Amino acid sequence: MCDLKYTIIDNRFYNIKQILKEEFNISNRLLKRLISSNKIFLNGEVVSPSFNNLKIGDIVSIDLNFDEEYDNIVPVDMKLNIIFEDDYLLIINKPSGIPVHPSCNHFFDSISNGVKSYFDLIGLKRRIRIVNRLDKDTSGIVIFAKNEYIQEMLIRQMKSNIFKKEYIGILEGTLSNPKGTISAPIARKNESIIERCVDFNTGDNAITHYEMIKNINNCLSLVHFVLETGRTHQIRVHSAYIGHPIIGDTLYGHSTDLIDRQALHAYKVNFIHPITKKKMVFEADLPADMNVFF
Repeated sequence: MCDLKYTIIDNRFYNIKQILKEEFNISNRLLKRLISSNKIFLNGEVVSPSFNNLKIGDIVSIDLNFDEEYDNIVPVDMKLNIIFEDDYLLIINKPSGIPVHPSCNHFFDSISNGVKSYFDLIGLKRRIRIVNRLDKDTSGIVIFAKNEYIQEMLIRQMKSNIFKKEYIGILEGTLSNPKGTISAPIARKNESIIERCVDFNTGDNAITHYEMIKNINNCLSLVHFVLETGRTHQIRVHSAYIGHPIIGDTLYGHSTDLIDRQALHAYKVNFIHPITKKKMVFEADLPADMNVFF
């Protein structure tokens, strides 16, 4: 099966490599793997990227189907809430309390452990490639790419703001400005591995758009967020920065009896599928601990 195909219609390309770079946006790293695995074809025959005797009507194609051995993540049987799956993507609604990837304290209980087990079950020999990460106690959509090319293309869409991420959060207090944009650079807090802060001198550009959906008893705000950038803890830091931290966020705000984690849910993504070029939109239902506020 060839995943990417291009039919030559004019004489503007000098060789195969130029097509791979300009039409498919193949990275140098992936190009080396394609060459060593004989995954580049011209009219169905394996070809070198340097081949330059191209003719109108020729078909250049690429097979992205690599088997990969990846033993760094231990497979653990886990019930996954799969929103969507095809040959290229696996999209999951992650519950709160579960990290996305393994760490010293969560070596066996991350979503990645469950995905590794699922891949083994369906006979898919792939590395675990995470497209977007969520904090352990943030629920919602996590996307896994089934090959290197898909991961690269979606990350590129994030950097060019084609890939959109939307969240629902519950904030302390009532917002004085029910709709607006927070533009405040974020940096790692001094002497902290985890915590971030707004820092206009050393921080990285961070932009969050927000709109209040509902005022809850004049003491809480149900808010819709759209990220223009994707900094670590961005919504949590920006919410605290404007004086309305997310309820339950003990790192940037306060604990509460209303919920036992930060009330933040990654509920929607939209992007362009790197292979089909179709616009993809996915939503993840709110978990019960946040749905009660609607």
